[in-house]
This record gives sequence, C-alpha cells and structure tokens, in this order.
Amino acid sequence: MKIGSLFSGYGGLDIAVSNVTGAEIAWHCEWEDAPSAILEKHFPGVPNYCDVTKVDFSQVEPVDILTGGFPCQDLSLAGKRAGMKEGTRSGLWSEFARAIETIRPRLVVIENVRGLLSATAHSDMEPCAWCLGDESSEPALRALGAVAGDLADIGYDCKWTGVRAADAGAPHNRFRIFVIGYPQGN
Repeated sequence: MKIGSLFSGYGGLDIAVSNVTGAEIAWHCEWEDAPSAILEKHFPGVPNYCDVTKVDFSQVEPVDILTGGFPCQDLSLAGKRAGMKEGTRSGLWSEFARAIETIRPRLVVIENVRGLLSATAHSDMEPCAWCLGDESSEPALRALGAVAGDLADIGYDCKWTGVRAADAGAPHNRFRIFVIGYPQGN
C-alpha cells in the first residue's frame, strides 16, 4: 500500500500511519522550507509537490491512503478564529477534499486541532444560519461538520475521535481531532 501526504509538516502523521498500516510513503505536499528540508532528509527521493493548490492530483502516483493535517490557524483557540472558509488558511481544507475526490483513496486520515469542533465553517451543505430554519445568532455549521459533509458529498463516510497527547505518552495535553474517511459502503 502507498501513502500520499498533504500538508505534511515534518511527516509525523505519515510515519504513524505507515507504522500502523505497513504502507510506504509515495509523495508529500509541503510548501514551507524548514519542514520540506526535514522531509528530504528523512525521505530521500520521495517527491514533494509543495503547493497543494497547484497539484494536478490526476497526475500523481495513485495512493491507497491519503493523510494530512490541513492548516489549523483559523480554527485554533490560539488563533483569530476566522473559521474554515474560502480565503482563510484553514479554508485549504477544500484542496484536501479535491485531492480525495480525484485520487479516491481507500483510507483518509485527517488530523487537526480541537477547534475543529467549535470553529465556524462555510459549506454548500448549510451555507447560513437562516437556511437551517431558525433565526439563531450562532453560526450555521462547525468546521468538523463541514469536513464530514464534504466527505459525504464526495462519497465517503467518516468517523472521528479526539486524543490528548498525554494519552499517547507525551508530557502534555495537546488535544487533537482525528477523522478517518473511507468510501461509503465499506
């Protein structure tokens, strides 16, 4: 099995998924220089397609598993909470969804911050509060709902869970959300 990695960072999620599945990493997509240098050192010869917005996913090596942690800055409680929408860094989720729709992997592994549960999102599924049938001042859709809805729109089911870093033996409580996507009916 092969792994394709989006928003790769230094490759930690890819290594974890590889260790669990036995799959090998076929390619990365990381545009920042420092993590790209780490990827090159630890994965020599593995292509890095850099800017996810410029990749033609129909032309990359097909993969069975697609991993990634799309940008969290606009979802995180430590950030400005601009939400997940076009024009925000976290809005790059749409590029992740585009890759899934094109590649059609057997498994998708998504990692993000706890703010995925509470940050606002825009989605064609529920584009506004009044579309829900109420006059609430609360946002219509949370980021995790948009991710799950977008996955459903492209034919994927998903499950999600939250894990504290301390649960995996780290000396801190950094909480992360993991979403596992798979083709509907599997």
